[in-house]
Amino acid sequence: MLYGICNLSIVPLRSEPNDPSEMVSQVLYGEHFKVLEKRKKWSRIRLAFDTYEGWIDNKQYLEITEETYKDFDNKPIDIASDLIDFVSCENDQLMPISLGSSLSALDYFQHSYEGNRIQQQQPKEKLIETAYLFLNAPYLWGGRTNFGIDCSGFTQMVYKLNGYKLLRDASLQATQGDPLSFIEESEPGDLAFFDNDEGAITHVGIIMKDNYIIHAHGKVRVDRIDHTGIFNGERRLYTHKLRVIKRII
Repeated sequence: MLYGICNLSIVPLRSEPNDPSEMVSQVLYGEHFKVLEKRKKWSRIRLAFDTYEGWIDNKQYLEITEETYKDFDNKPIDIASDLIDFVSCENDQLMPISLGSSLSALDYFQHSYEGNRIQQQQPKEKLIETAYLFLNAPYLWGGRTNFGIDCSGFTQMVYKLNGYKLLRDASLQATQGDPLSFIEESEPGDLAFFDNDEGAITHVGIIMKDNYIIHAHGKVRVDRIDHTGIFNGERRLYTHKLRVIKRII
């Protein structure tokens, strides 16, 4: 088994081993992974953070040993909490990193970082404050940053920035936590899931107080939510049909 770590700001994770293929997620600075298959130009990887799999360009990561991989697995939480900041590399070069990047490998890379960071789990009350950091970020399929994010990438990153692990896709996140019977039982920070006409869960957002929800739909936005689903006040219609509310924390 081979192992690797992302030494660049943001790297696309693709569904197939070629550049035009669908971007299913992104690998952020400092995230480590197993290399399941290595070809001449591409590697299929499984991320340690959420076990998500996809293909990454061989030029966009560094190989590490199994011992180093396990060492990163055991390191405490250390996450960049500024909207955008920089790490200082060799020869005093600067490289931008995004909100939610892992800082556990700074010493390994011989990089330095002077920005704000999260180093312990945060109380549930912090989730909504964190969610607002992504407000108005444009929707991007597979995205995980303020410069483009999808619905489950948004919920995953909000929880990550507070020291909690969510799986990558909305359908996978819906397998986590405890279901609530009524929307009135929900608390700010709980997750609401929505399905399509075939019953497949395709959307997720974070419950706020007073029957509001923050979610990524066109952009990260705040809308009303009720027993039916999400009501878009600008368009005067329901955009998503409520399936279940889950309490993760």
